[in-house]
Amino acid sequence: QVQLVESGGGLVQAGGSLRLSCVASASIFRSNDMGWYRQAPGNERELVTRISRSGRTNYYADSVKGRFTISRDNAKNMMYLQMNSLKPEDTGVYYCNADPPVTTNWGQGTQVTVSS
Repeated sequence: QVQLVESGGGLVQAGGSLRLSCVASASIFRSNDMGWYRQAPGNERELVTRISRSGRTNYYADSVKGRFTISRDNAKNMMYLQMNSLKPEDTGVYYCNADPPVTTNWGQGTQVTVSS
């Protein structure tokens, strides 16, 4: 069964940091590039950052470049997102999935709220 479970969100002041974690089913994790997605209030879900299967190549949206760092642990089927210098516009629900998504069975996501 495909599973994606996100954790680590919370309420933080602007300029603060959070570290998100994602545990994924091996069937997804081991065969795909993985990504973190964000859905801000009133907006569609969008890809924020991606990491290749090997972990050697990454993509970052311009809005998070230089502040966010994606990483993965292939032995544990886990992925992480270190978010620094957070801004109010980073607020949203963060999800993990393959990139492109290979399942419509998204996890519940983890809420990140950045106060100004």
